[in-house]
Amino acid sequence: MITPLVQVEPMRITCIDYCIEQSQIQEIRDVPTFLETHRPTWSRVRWIQIEGLTDVDIVEALSEKYQLHPLALEDVLHTDQRPKVEDYQASEGQPGRLFIVTRAIDLREERLHSDQVSIFLGRSTLLTFQTHRSDAFDPIRRRVQTKGSQLRENDVSFLLYALLDTIVDSYFPMLERCDSRLEELEDELLDRPSRHTLERVHQVRRDLLTVRRAAWPMRELIAQILREKHECLSEVTRPYFRDIYDHCIHIIDLIENYREIAAALTETYVSVISSRLNEIMKVLTVIGTVFLPLTFLAGVYGMNMPIPENQWSFAYPLFWLLCTAIAGTMLYWFHKRGWI
Repeated sequence: MITPLVQVEPMRITCIDYCIEQSQIQEIRDVPTFLETHRPTWSRVRWIQIEGLTDVDIVEALSEKYQLHPLALEDVLHTDQRPKVEDYQASEGQPGRLFIVTRAIDLREERLHSDQVSIFLGRSTLLTFQTHRSDAFDPIRRRVQTKGSQLRENDVSFLLYALLDTIVDSYFPMLERCDSRLEELEDELLDRPSRHTLERVHQVRRDLLTVRRAAWPMRELIAQILREKHECLSEVTRPYFRDIYDHCIHIIDLIENYREIAAALTETYVSVISSRLNEIMKVLTVIGTVFLPLTFLAGVYGMNMPIPENQWSFAYPLFWLLCTAIAGTMLYWFHKRGWI
């Protein structure tokens, strides 16, 4: 038995059947009975959505029922896979399947998280395995329930397109969030830079890296689907994948632009802090330079020995007048040179 690497929420299984005329959505609680029951005769497409991979026995039972390849099943349970597509062609006793691994991005506790979504595409059945429960595919469920929707009028490969398109489009709100944060950090950096500002910039860069690790392989995944034909992928649906590919290109361009902005903000932070340090050092240098001759005079006239000027009644006021004149002259000269 294969043991999953990550323990997550309790498993939830949803079965969705639909055709042009009708649709049916049911949450499966009795898995053995479900596996023994045939799909309705009117069902053109069946989508089985598995959320949470805590019960390996159920996953293996579904795998046996739908004859999923053992290597693909192993990738499903090991949830650190890179997005990819594998073509498991039909063989004796095993139907052809298109196996796709992709990564969905969502926001949890103010941090971006990347979760694996594994998809098996058959001729009329599609299975999705998700590590965590998510409402990302709820719009697709609503489209399935809407009579006359494009999903209801097409085959199972169009459902695959809808799922991948939803995953890719979910990257855009995450990038918009990064863009807004970068604008805020830019204003904060110029007004009141602090160590916390730099930490927030690095957090944005980590979020961008999370999206990048999902989007870059997704582009290659879609390109491979467009290059290679598969028995479960209809020619009617193939052109729609070009739209996903264009979205991937756009997302990657945005990521690179935002990463450059984040890198520039880091350099700006270093420059601002260096400039502030230079200003502080300049002020301290001016103060030290002004007090240098005053310290000399104070040292001379503070010696514990007879000094002729000590007998003069006006020596003390003259000392302070001389110190003030020297300090004022030096400050005026520094100002004329543009040093202060």
